[in-house]
Amino acid sequence: MDKIPLTRAGFEKLESELKHLKSVERPAIIRAIAEAREHGDLSENAEYHSAKEKQSFIEGRVKELEGVISLADVIDPSKLSGPVKFGATVEVVDEDTDEEKTYQIVGEYEADIEAGKLNMKSPLSRALIGKEEGDSVEVRTPGGVRSYEILSISYK
Repeated sequence: MDKIPLTRAGFEKLESELKHLKSVERPAIIRAIAEAREHGDLSENAEYHSAKEKQSFIEGRVKELEGVISLADVIDPSKLSGPVKFGATVEVVDEDTDEEKTYQIVGEYEADIEAGKLNMKSPLSRALIGKEEGDSVEVRTPGGVRSYEILSISYK
């Protein structure tokens, strides 16, 4: 199986979610199922079915997180330098609108575009990887082709 690259922060966030699911969510849903069972006929018990559905979701997420954590390759970006690669924080400017944005290139399990965490498999990340400060890249987006210039690259 392939290793899954994660930053230290991303790894810790997944571990924290797993711990929360196992120590808080799982016991709570077990109590909710027990409580729903006390209400009698399970075939017409909406609370029971809802609790079982939530339990199924929690158990699925626990298995997924355990799998990701077991395959994690934790990379410390502060030990990296040079052209854009996994873990880089890249400041770019849209050459058409002059809008500046800062993204960190991360793995798919920690990607969050709202927080500036860009999945390394995204079109923009793929265009940026291997480039240097001052380079321009073109990215095909659903809205058309966009051009970005790399203003700075840092590894924090």
